[in-house]
Amino acid sequence: MKLRIGQGFDAHPLEAGRKLMLGGVEIPHDRGLRGHSDADVAAHALANAILGALGEGDLGRHFSDRDPQYKDANSLELLRGVWTLASARGFRLVNADLTIIAQRPRLAEFLDQIRTNLAAAIDSERELINVKASSPEGLGATGRSEGIIALAAVLLDAG
Repeated sequence: MKLRIGQGFDAHPLEAGRKLMLGGVEIPHDRGLRGHSDADVAAHALANAILGALGEGDLGRHFSDRDPQYKDANSLELLRGVWTLASARGFRLVNADLTIIAQRPRLAEFLDQIRTNLAAAIDSERELINVKASSPEGLGATGRSEGIIALAAVLLDAG
């Protein structure tokens, strides 16, 4: 077995006039995440975890926020690009665990679809990916609903 572990993190502020995309799901909310792409923190954190396991830096190294071709990009497509790199090296997903941290909106009803979308983006079985949401209980900027954070961990195998 050739096991590789990676961790990923992403955070974006919320702002009016943007769609809120998480794991490729448009979440009804009065604000969306600000970023160069669609700012989907769930897809970004998972992509960063995969890149970490590969020793390939982070998402910005592969899809620069200075590159106009990625303006408003669908983050599931960026995640697919990262997975193409991993699978070309012979890696398969053993499992992934993702936590989305948000005070509002409440995300429980969207987690199954987020899980399905992320699994499809990396050509994986849905059961290998866990997605959960957590509230910061009013603490810090995220607790004041100023933004949303996502954390991910992956285990890859090329054995």
